[in-house]
Amino acid sequence: MTVEQRARGAAGGVAGTGRRRSRRDEILEIAVGLFAARGYHGVSMDDIGAAAGVTGPALYHHFAGKEAMLAAALIPVSEGLLDGGRERVTGHSDDPRAALESLIDFHVEFALANPAVIALHLHELDRLPDEPRRRIRRLQRLYVEQWVTVLTALHPGLPDGEARVLAHAAFGLMNSTPFLGGEVDRQRRAALLRAATLAALLAEADADA
Repeated sequence: MTVEQRARGAAGGVAGTGRRRSRRDEILEIAVGLFAARGYHGVSMDDIGAAAGVTGPALYHHFAGKEAMLAAALIPVSEGLLDGGRERVTGHSDDPRAALESLIDFHVEFALANPAVIALHLHELDRLPDEPRRRIRRLQRLYVEQWVTVLTALHPGLPDGEARVLAHAAFGLMNSTPFLGGEVDRQRRAALLRAATLAALLAEADADA
């Protein structure tokens, strides 16, 4: 397997589905896979160009540099999570249990499709300049609030702060995909992650714990 093939596999669904991928999308997928495998500082623009089969000038035609690639990978993902979360909460506004199950299904599918993006977010977000980093943080906070809305509706009396603790704990479960091996097939991994997350969030909050 070539470096390019490994990078494509690691990158998962960062470029999105449902539309034909552009050359820019392909380069971004390769860059994300390399960043996730080697670390941001372990990858040069020359490495990305070589893996993508692109010369230096052509590579810079698509991206100004590594920071631009990192922002291009993380900002659309954060926007997509927020939009998807809102859609699922709105679609089940009268049934918090159904809304929670829909949110979990949505996030688990994202996590399984994008392990490299999750790894980038966990380890490389601070490499971004202030403005795109603040933008991503804001999008993420808004996404968390979609979960808080559902959890406080599901558990009457649960304070918002405690709901945020539960939401972040759920993300820890679902966002474990970069660390999961291939010994369990994808369908079973999805089922296990869904069941574990739902069980954790359905449990009654114990104020005295």
